Amino acid sequence: MQRECLILVDLQNDFLSGGALAVPHGNEVVQVANRRLDSYACVIATQDWHPATHRSFASQHVRLAVGEEFLLGGLPQVAWPDHCIRGTWGAALAPQLRVDKIHCLITKGEHPEIDSYSAFFDNGGQQSTKLDSYLRSRSIRSFDVIGLATDYCVMATVLDGRTLGYDVSVIAQGCRGVDRNPGDSNRALDRMRDAGAMIV
Repeated sequence: MQRECLILVDLQNDFLSGGALAVPHGNEVVQVANRRLDSYACVIATQDWHPATHRSFASQHVRLAVGEEFLLGGLPQVAWPDHCIRGTWGAALAPQLRVDKIHCLITKGEHPEIDSYSAFFDNGGQQSTKLDSYLRSRSIRSFDVIGLATDYCVMATVLDGRTLGYDVSVIAQGCRGVDRNPGDSNRALDRMRDAGAMIV
């Protein structure tokens, strides 16, 4: 029997080997995703879709290095390398991904003044994507998550999904983290579990 919905978080070239913000072992996630796609009635993929002048990029600030933390719109922000600039190779979904199985594509991070880790809302929770309305229009109440990165966009998507009342399962085998600080990914899994998500 098919499961209800799978959300693939940011399986984009810039987060894979050779990309601008490569997640360690991120390529392994694409293979996990491909093996599971036929098991779902609905598959949704998300994409970071940044303008070239996005203020989360270290290049947009004087004397700010990649990896440093600062405030963006009053919110804690990591200064990232330029990545997933809309319309570029880096923003495209992984070429190995079976994109013919994807029913809906959700873009995020389009506003230049605020980042958007979650597939539901920007980091300030002010602007929403079309994900929640898409799920509700199809009476989808539960979803599984695979993607990048465990400690950022996967976690934010899962936490917002739980806040919105969805039953969420995280396929741990299909997630990889940045781990800027040792143990970040494991702590992210704990936070998701504490929020009521099932870690599979």
